[in-house]
Amino acid sequence: MENRNKKVNRVVLVGTGAVGCSYAYSMINQGVAEELVLIDVNEAKSEGEAMDLNHGIPFAPSPIKVWSGSYQDCAQADLVVITAGLAQKPGETRLELVEKNTKIFKQIVKNIMASGFDGIFLVATNPVDILTYVTWKESGLPKERVIGSGTVLDSARLRFALGQHFNMDTRNVHAYIIGEHGDTELPVWSRAAVGVERLEELPAEKLNKESLEEIFVNVRDAAYHIIERKGATYYGIGMSLVRITKAILNNENCILTVSTYLDGQYGQKDVFIGVPAVINRGGIREVLEIELNEKEKEQFSHSVNVLKETMKPVI
Repeated sequence: MENRNKKVNRVVLVGTGAVGCSYAYSMINQGVAEELVLIDVNEAKSEGEAMDLNHGIPFAPSPIKVWSGSYQDCAQADLVVITAGLAQKPGETRLELVEKNTKIFKQIVKNIMASGFDGIFLVATNPVDILTYVTWKESGLPKERVIGSGTVLDSARLRFALGQHFNMDTRNVHAYIIGEHGDTELPVWSRAAVGVERLEELPAEKLNKESLEEIFVNVRDAAYHIIERKGATYYGIGMSLVRITKAILNNENCILTVSTYLDGQYGQKDVFIGVPAVINRGGIREVLEIELNEKEKEQFSHSVNVLKETMKPVI
């Protein structure tokens, strides 16, 4: 793994649609890597995006080299981020995208691996849990080095909503969404806290369970609401991907609810799904198995079953 130890961090982005470009723009603004390669089936598009991004580099916090490249550039990459694929249409669920995007992904991963790539995959395309599984199977890489964006964005949406509800800085809200990135996801209320106060221990006048349920439903359905209004969601997921990228490249050992492989944790096997995991330069250091209450266990098990059923035709 010679390229892991080199000083220049190279990130390859496959897919220069709205999500990919939001990620690239955030990467440059946050000064995360030294090299960023853009790949797209539409080469003119990736060339144009690279040109446009390069013109902002004089205002970036640190130097970065950005160019439109090819799959050969993956050979020296530390991280390949995949945002390519068909987008979710109004009224369409993430899971309905599965067959279309599985076919696209198999070819993309095959091309990347043919370059000699030996880094970490980060997958964002929906349905993300299933496509992360497809990436793992097709790549042959260890499970620790294949990561999906999972419920990182959903957890951020929950923290933002709770921060607004309690009039508290969202960065002091600690709450997680786990499960499928989609309709069967669930909030872990038993572990949620505002500052040092656990939600379950707040006095009745501060905690309205009906309000919490309404907050969760709005978080779960946020993508539908945004797609209805502007056609797609991309800023939030772009910044979520940068957060995961920083955790990897900076060897942070931080906890994020990414889509990762379960091998017995939470009583589940052979599935990629959003759960809290420790992330560092090697990818997934460990999956954190938090204690769920009975209702949460049932909801999580249901989420796993839905994913497995949906995967059957494509795996």
